[in-house]
Amino acid sequence: MNDSNIQDTPRIYSALEETSRKIGFTMPSDLYVGTLLKTLVASKPKGKFLELGTGMGLSLSWLIDGMDEGSKIVSIDNDPELIKIAEENFGSDPRVSLLCGDGAAWIKENENQSFDLIFADAWPGKYSEIEEILSMVKVGGFYVIDDMEAQSNWPEGHELHVDGLVALLEERKDFIITKMNWSTGLVIAVKKY
Repeated sequence: MNDSNIQDTPRIYSALEETSRKIGFTMPSDLYVGTLLKTLVASKPKGKFLELGTGMGLSLSWLIDGMDEGSKIVSIDNDPELIKIAEENFGSDPRVSLLCGDGAAWIKENENQSFDLIFADAWPGKYSEIEEILSMVKVGGFYVIDDMEAQSNWPEGHELHVDGLVALLEERKDFIITKMNWSTGLVIAVKKY
């Protein structure tokens, strides 16, 4: 099996990659993460999804590609320039809500909401507001985080945050987790109760 032979990229993906290169965006999610997100989202018909850390929409393109017509997604980023790019590409899709703002504040203001899948690709929901975000995952829903393997752009001491988060997830009884030494390092958690 050749897992690098990816045939089903979203139609817009190449254009987003080109824009990413042009603007010097250095934090895109990995292609493999995208394929996994698309697969997980497709398992939740009429699902409700949350992405923390829109960036310019590379991962969002995969999430949308896996969604059916009855699904909805909220994607949040604090960078207005990146949200503008995402809006240009996805703003006309009625299933998509793009928000520019502080993810931590949004989580606290919306902790009564629940989601079938949460992709936490930003500090809020990954290293802060963790209890709040985990309570927002529906039973049977997924909590997905990437970049758990050492990255060249990590600030000094970041591995302590990663190790602490993984340890916290391992100790929880309400989630089953799988740690994957694949792509950029992934943790997939499913809520049991």
